[in-house]
Amino acid sequence: MREIVKNKISGLPTVVTDYLGMALALVGLIIFLGLKADNFFTLTTFRTMANQVPDITIVAVGMTLVLIIAGIDLSVGSVMALAGAVLGLCLIQFHLPLPLAIAACLLVGVLCGVVNGLVVISWKLPSFIVTLGMLEIARGVAYLVTQSRTIYIGEPVEVISEASILGLSLPFIIAVLIVVIGQLTLSRSVFGRYLIAIGTNEEAVRLSGIDPRPIKCAVFVLCGFLTSVAAVIHTARLSSADPNAGYGLELQAIAAVVIGGTSLMGGRGSVIGSFFGVLIIAVLGTGLAQIGAQESTKRVITGCVIVAAVILDHYRHRIRKSQ
Repeated sequence: MREIVKNKISGLPTVVTDYLGMALALVGLIIFLGLKADNFFTLTTFRTMANQVPDITIVAVGMTLVLIIAGIDLSVGSVMALAGAVLGLCLIQFHLPLPLAIAACLLVGVLCGVVNGLVVISWKLPSFIVTLGMLEIARGVAYLVTQSRTIYIGEPVEVISEASILGLSLPFIIAVLIVVIGQLTLSRSVFGRYLIAIGTNEEAVRLSGIDPRPIKCAVFVLCGFLTSVAAVIHTARLSSADPNAGYGLELQAIAAVVIGGTSLMGGRGSVIGSFFGVLIIAVLGTGLAQIGAQESTKRVITGCVIVAAVILDHYRHRIRKSQ
């Protein structure tokens, strides 16, 4: 296992090159869309994007960790809806103070992550199937507890979305801090090295005397926790808890993570890269909307970008292996 980690760490200079490449791609996309759309280079546009990316960014951090261990979590959208519904119920129906309501919301995400992780490691089931089941369970419970109706909250949660520091919204700052912590955990901690080793060769990790099961379970718990953090931010931004929230969120998160260079096969990934992926998708979506592209056209272009990113990553990985 030490050899696996050593090989991954030796590739850190190429990671810096990847960041530079994604940064240049993002800047190029901004310039192109700015020239095509009349109102793209405005403070309102960038502020709107900054308000929209925190929740998907936080979910993408958790998805990155799951994909690195060669897993997947399809339940994040439904878990977000359920956690937001619990937050709304605690504030409106049970009249709990905001800190306790947030704690209950976070607990929902943690419990869903625990269930996902325990089922995966106990019965050695594919995480795709397990989290697909959780997707249906969480969405169904969200409909049950809200009676399929949106819970309008208003002022009790608006304080979160309206707060700002140095002109930056509090949710955006929280998202950036989580990205930084996630990247440091992945690249500078023993836990992060274990994740890379498990995704590269789980059997080698087991033979080296390390039990991968609690580590894998912890990753699903972290993903559930981060999803519930995103639920707080999403609910605060909309001032309501919608049981339909998060539809397609899992696909958006996976798309951002893949564009950011994380391998779907496990063993390789970057939280900062996933953040770049989120920004690229956000800029692309906003720019195409301002140009006047239809929703179907936006989906086609976004899909092509995702496929191109996967193909590019495939050839980039082959080049590295040949060196």
